[in-house]
Amino acid sequence: MNCSTLVSEHPPLQILACITYVMFFFIGTIFNAFALWIFCCRLPKWTETTVFMVNLMMADILILLTFPFKLYALLNPWDLGHTVCIMLTSFYFTNTYMSIFIITAISCDRYLAIRHPLKYKSWMTPMKASVVCAIPWTLLLITSIAKTAQEKNANSTTCFVKVNREPSEWNLAFALAGFLFPLVLISFFSLKILKTLRDQITLESKDRRSFRKAMNIIIANMVIFVVCFSPVHTAYIVRYLADSADASCHTINHIQVFFRVTTLLSNANCVLDSVCYYFAASEFWEALSKQKQTFPKCRSFCIS
Repeated sequence: MNCSTLVSEHPPLQILACITYVMFFFIGTIFNAFALWIFCCRLPKWTETTVFMVNLMMADILILLTFPFKLYALLNPWDLGHTVCIMLTSFYFTNTYMSIFIITAISCDRYLAIRHPLKYKSWMTPMKASVVCAIPWTLLLITSIAKTAQEKNANSTTCFVKVNREPSEWNLAFALAGFLFPLVLISFFSLKILKTLRDQITLESKDRRSFRKAMNIIIANMVIFVVCFSPVHTAYIVRYLADSADASCHTINHIQVFFRVTTLLSNANCVLDSVCYYFAASEFWEALSKQKQTFPKCRSFCIS
């Protein structure tokens, strides 16, 4: 049994989605392209952090490129073909979870740089950071294609919408392994970093402001991650439970409304990443450079 009447029966959701897709596409593309230009063209040399941030911007830009197609699927019966739908949906899933992975990697990068600077400097290089990013790109793409191909049914008039009633173990797995596990890691790394930065605040007002700015950015990044990604993964779990319990189409459609709204919220991360991580690149390393007396041997690393 299919439940595929969601879009046509909720015009307010259509209006909200249209506004957010258009707004996020233009603002997000401009912000991310500008940030990508800064990292690629204005920095004298690339560090491990630069590699992670450039990959994050690329993932966000690739997500943004699917928005015109998501808007088209929202306003029209899908007539671009089954294969195109699989490709676009896989593209969206791959880059969404790649974005989550890189945010986690950046948190780990910061944690190791500030808590174990000497060991980290001797081990991590920009090339190794590139490999760390390349592996999940490949694995996520393969997994997303398998997920989309398995769940897509013969209904060729919809795309980006789950219309069958089979419980999706894929969605449950993505919610647990693709969100909850990274959330635990990011929380751990962020709390450790905040504790270290707090302990390093000096009595000089200029230094204190630098450390507090870095701490505020870390807190903001954590809040943005939780606010953007928690609701949509909650929706994944709720939909899985509803399908497992063979809930009515009325209930499923209400869950789909919740899922659509939370998906729009998660898309805001594409815009916010470019702002937060651009400032984090300067403020965080500025704060780390204040520790040259604590870690004199890693001064060049901390300032880079």
